[in-house]
Amino acid sequence: MNSKQGVFRHCYFMLFILLVSGQVSGQKIGEYSLSGRVVKETIVSDVLEENKVGLQTERAVFIYLPPSYSNSEKSFPVVYYLHNIYSDPLKELNQFDILQSIDKSMVAKELGEFILVAGDFTSATTGSWYENSSTSGRWLDFVVEELVPFIESKYLVTNNQRSRALTGYFVGGRGALKLAMEYPDIFGVVYAMHPVATGTGYEPTVSIGVDWEKIHSTNTYQDIEGLGRTTIYLNICQAFLPNPDRPPFYCDFLLEKLDDEVVLNPEHNLTYRRNFLLDGMLDERAENLRKLHAMAFDWGRFDQTQAHVISARRFSKLLTEFGIEHIGEEFAGNERNKYEGENGRFNTRVIPFLKTYLAFE
Repeated sequence: MNSKQGVFRHCYFMLFILLVSGQVSGQKIGEYSLSGRVVKETIVSDVLEENKVGLQTERAVFIYLPPSYSNSEKSFPVVYYLHNIYSDPLKELNQFDILQSIDKSMVAKELGEFILVAGDFTSATTGSWYENSSTSGRWLDFVVEELVPFIESKYLVTNNQRSRALTGYFVGGRGALKLAMEYPDIFGVVYAMHPVATGTGYEPTVSIGVDWEKIHSTNTYQDIEGLGRTTIYLNICQAFLPNPDRPPFYCDFLLEKLDDEVVLNPEHNLTYRRNFLLDGMLDERAENLRKLHAMAFDWGRFDQTQAHVISARRFSKLLTEFGIEHIGEEFAGNERNKYEGENGRFNTRVIPFLKTYLAFE
């Protein structure tokens, strides 16, 4: 382990210990002492009871309260952070130096004060795909029906569209865009960091590296777990092709068994493209996106999955053709390396974006 990795792991450990204790105030995260504080809450979800994958209905929520919150009578805007699959809110808050970055900027008066909310969207499989599914959970409903009302009932928040922002990374970035597309009257500002599933890349469904034969020949998730795209696409099917009458995975598949051969199912593939890929929703959601106060997303040119890059470029072009104002930025980096650390893009891009477009009291 090199010194940088050691510092990273130390910071993550410190953050975990501090946050699970309930709240942080004037405590250290790595070498930095927060002027604000972090509170851990728990929501017992009714919405997430409907699932077939063993979701825990007790969901942790981590809330950063800005430096002046304890002595203030004013209300604050709220930024909701959505983490990636195979991750959790604690890991990404530390990985991208989010708490340190916003705390330093607020103390230096370079950024207006806001509340940051990071919910726990983990699961026993890969995590949330930020969709409503009878199989893998009604995650969109959880956010708008339970998480947002919980925060607004308990904390001093400004409850209007321009004072609610969304941001997230990778699958969480896709989730941020999807929530903005569906609920523009709730969320008015969105910045997605390297969102995936923005549209169709260059790979046909039959050649994306999924072992569909394996999926169709097993009865347990454990046989699929850890198999890369095979695991991921099983979970995608559970999220976007749910079928409560089809155990053991309770979903349909992009490729189905026909006469002992696995072949593309055109109907399922069309449903997947309309419900999972964001560009397929623009016909119906363009008017919603025009209601947003501000929208931005970025992507790394050297993502090892070039379909993500091609899709992001096409999505930005389509948004322009639909007359949807947005910022779309491609940068010289991969899907990860320019986001991490104190000089990462949350600090250099997301914070300036929030400073410009988020409505402060």
